Amino acid sequence: MSGTKRGSRNLLEDVLKAGLCTGCGACVTGCPYMAIHEGRIVVLDRCTIEDGDCWRHCPRTPTDVSGFSEKTQGVPFDFLEPGAIIAVEMVRSVDAAVREKGQDGGVVTALLAFALDEGMIDSVVCSKKDAGGAPHGFVARTARELLECAGSSYEAAFTLEAFRKIPAGNADRLAVVGVGCQMEALAKMKAAAPVNGGNPQNVQLTVGLFCGWALRSDIFRPLLEEICDTSRIVKFDIPHSPGTSFDVYTKDAGKISIPLDDIRPAINPACQYCWDMTAEFADISAGSAGSSFHGWNTVITRTPRGAGLMKRAVAAGIIEIQPLPESRMTKLKASALNRKKNALRNLARKSGTREDLGYISGLPAGLVDALLKD
Repeated sequence: MSGTKRGSRNLLEDVLKAGLCTGCGACVTGCPYMAIHEGRIVVLDRCTIEDGDCWRHCPRTPTDVSGFSEKTQGVPFDFLEPGAIIAVEMVRSVDAAVREKGQDGGVVTALLAFALDEGMIDSVVCSKKDAGGAPHGFVARTARELLECAGSSYEAAFTLEAFRKIPAGNADRLAVVGVGCQMEALAKMKAAAPVNGGNPQNVQLTVGLFCGWALRSDIFRPLLEEICDTSRIVKFDIPHSPGTSFDVYTKDAGKISIPLDDIRPAINPACQYCWDMTAEFADISAGSAGSSFHGWNTVITRTPRGAGLMKRAVAAGIIEIQPLPESRMTKLKASALNRKKNALRNLARKSGTREDLGYISGLPAGLVDALLKD
């Protein structure tokens, strides 16, 4: 919520060249000078606009996290907790086919398909994998299309590019699915609507995905091509803790396990500066962190709107719920807090001083000192 006016030249210097770009997709489509090339944002030509949406909506330009928490969740930002919480539960789809196609319990696909079928929303901005398994932004309008988008790719998907491509006059009631940085970018759009493209006021539901890191396509894709025919890939997975492999499921060769350490060089360096493991600015957040139960998702219900969807889905027999063991809740909170501490440490190290935390603002100085002292 910064009043600073900046454009693509500033974005190039302060985000892209600084190694902070997360691949959220918020800056492309709305600007003719920004494009995606081989899994990265590139600037095609010099832009003279001094006050641009590309800067305004980027999750790695100055972000008042406290202000956005108040605006999106209606509660003060608490750096020590994993966001606003109404409930934290283990959840899975009752449909075995959805669980098989989706990630862990398939709950995100199940909830969104239910919302579409019930007429609660008209379409879903999400990501879809191409024939080689590489993700891109996509707008699903039916439950069948949504099922085709199920499963994680672990690569930056530039999902919000699909949102920016929606015509300005389109009145569809939207749901948006994304990781933490994409939820931050969407919150910025709601605070200051884009000049063109999708209308953020049409977003009726946000579903966040837990995220530890994203892979760079220009490094990850060549690695995959060395071990299999990428057109035959069905699914990716990282087994629950203490898993040490990145598993690639193919139509012909079954499961191919790659040591996780071999994948780490492909992790986007910008991820080390991300504070948000659990997508705190969403209505509902889902992932596997904290569950350690195969076939189940950990789901954080954050807002009344999210709670309403969960209640209706349970009543309709779409999902089933179990309590999350207290020990797993403790681990989830510790993991989320550790992610925040690491982000602050890395940002302070990058700037050379704990007084400059890069894009993060709105935190009390005493809290920052306490978090960085160990």
